[in-house]
Amino acid sequence: MGNRCSNNLGIPPAKGPNTVGCTDFMMDHTVQGTFFRLYYPCQEIEKPEKPDWVPCREYFNGLADFMKINRTLSEKIFNYFFGSFKIPAFLDAPFKSNGKCPVIIFSHGLGAFRTLYSAICVEMASQGFIVASVEHRDLSASATFTFREKTESEKANKNFPKPCTSDPADLVKEWMYYRPLRHGENEFTLRNQQVKQRGDECILALDKLIEINSGISVQNVLQTQFDWTTLENSMDLCRIAVMGHSFGGATVIEALCKEVKFKCGIALDAWMLPLDDEIFPRVKQPIFFINSEKFQWAGNISRMRKLDSAVIQRKMITIR
Repeated sequence: MGNRCSNNLGIPPAKGPNTVGCTDFMMDHTVQGTFFRLYYPCQEIEKPEKPDWVPCREYFNGLADFMKINRTLSEKIFNYFFGSFKIPAFLDAPFKSNGKCPVIIFSHGLGAFRTLYSAICVEMASQGFIVASVEHRDLSASATFTFREKTESEKANKNFPKPCTSDPADLVKEWMYYRPLRHGENEFTLRNQQVKQRGDECILALDKLIEINSGISVQNVLQTQFDWTTLENSMDLCRIAVMGHSFGGATVIEALCKEVKFKCGIALDAWMLPLDDEIFPRVKQPIFFINSEKFQWAGNISRMRKLDSAVIQRKMITIR
């Protein structure tokens, strides 16, 4: 994808001391698995490739659906303004071992996807973190995909479209788009179901990183060039955080409640509606709420306050 826009906007380069690499990992080609973009400190390489911020047109289509605008028109607009944006990270670059890295599992907001928060994830990786940005399959992402096995007729059809370079040859990509709230549907019921799945997907991503760190051989559905064995013994499993924005902020709370391996949470403008009140007392880890004044409202803040504690470190700041 590319554009003819002459502006100089883009994702700013990271400020940390480390060059950043990125790659994709998909465990299980069905909706039951987990799918994430990994950001990590990397080695300098010749002829580095920087990936697109928006990976392909289907994500533009998903954004259009989420924003309730015409796909054809929006694709032209999005591609013109953002089609040439590159992530300031090197695709599939070799991991640079420099001591053990703390780990962050990142959860995106409503209508987003795994690469949309690249500015945050790249910055954290440049500071020495390994960051897994999960692309959720709960139909809250603007777009995502799974694979299915080819039918016998598809296997026999020589004219059947060839897969992309990173796609497995024996599988067919199937896209999943954002599901809007239906007329008369209770929003809490839908979002509560989704946040539970999101929490589980974050835990699955963490479990997969722990396996990789322990040297267990993993199978990536996507055919990338990254050598996952180089991450053995690379992670500091005593320093694992879960981080997210908006719906991802709610996912932070859900994941902390379900998994004690997460040592703390960072919630960026957490949207508290999806959460059950009964989980709040079960969250035992420190949480840092970072809010923006224009996004927040009194009712949402009051639900955050239910997580205040005299014995567990909890902090909230608002950026004006």
